[in-house]
Amino acid sequence: MAKPVSIEVWNPNGKYRVVSTKPMPGTRWINLLIEQDCRVEICTQKKTILSVEDIIALIGDKCDGVIGQLTEDWGETLFAALSRAGGKAFSNMAVGYNNVDVNAANKYGIAVGNTPGVLTETTAELAASLSLAAARRIVEADEFMRAGLYDGWLPNLFVGNLLKGQTVGVIGAGRIGSAYARMMVEGFKMNLIYYDLYQATRLEKFVTAYGQFLKANGEQPVTWKRASSMDEVLREADVISLHPVLDKTTYHLINKERLATMKKEAILVNCSRGPVIDEVALVEHLKQNPMFRVGLDVFEDEPYMKPGLSEMKNAIVVPHIASASKWTREGMATLAALNVLV
Repeated sequence: MAKPVSIEVWNPNGKYRVVSTKPMPGTRWINLLIEQDCRVEICTQKKTILSVEDIIALIGDKCDGVIGQLTEDWGETLFAALSRAGGKAFSNMAVGYNNVDVNAANKYGIAVGNTPGVLTETTAELAASLSLAAARRIVEADEFMRAGLYDGWLPNLFVGNLLKGQTVGVIGAGRIGSAYARMMVEGFKMNLIYYDLYQATRLEKFVTAYGQFLKANGEQPVTWKRASSMDEVLREADVISLHPVLDKTTYHLINKERLATMKKEAILVNCSRGPVIDEVALVEHLKQNPMFRVGLDVFEDEPYMKPGLSEMKNAIVVPHIASASKWTREGMATLAALNVLV
């Protein structure tokens, strides 16, 4: 029998039982559920990632819906348990759902929801932040200062890359990729090259209009190009940000061979999904090319990094915080709750 997990209960006499596998920001999502006569049970177990057994214990004998997290493995076992408990809905508090076996959910008649849209600008902002931090070597410089090593200005101290006039490359020009591109083009007057299966017409119009504005004001206009292949972006761009979905075709999209085609002083940013990059190959490339830099929010084997990555001075690594703004996380929680109610 599964070991009980600690919970916090809201509206204990509610007609419908909804379980959240983690506490989530704000209270709007809780109030939305209570207004629809739901008893809300929030897992408060001091454990970053719940096991399948923990979640089965949470579901129990009667459960109408679950709000889960991208760190959980929602497959046959959990959907079968939710179905046995009378559950009809599962909501993933994430834009992606590669942790969810949708076929298993369909098999048991359970509707699956996620939380896209609300993450767009926040995720793009973090990708832009990592791009700038890597270009100007901000993390290295911060560590240098804190270690008490600064003893005066030097001409060669932490020389990085100027972004203005350089080329930003975007692989996957959907909502987030396009938002990132606009930030880099307008914020730093960078030229754009992008690759996507579909033409990003609105993005192209934006860059064209901004280029015309710059020209009218006596400045060098920015340009855009839709690449015929991803490899074209990797060869030509100075800063590349990855925004594809994760599936069989994008697993290890960035591998040893493709890293070798990039510029020696290029910057690679990933705020999409960790397995898009072959992390072992990346570590080796960082060792061999000290002026090549990366900014990573996601990792191949989260929460772990491949050996050697944490020692790389030319890598900026942050713990999957692309959506971690107060407004966005509260919005995600609200969408997750609405998914269960629909």
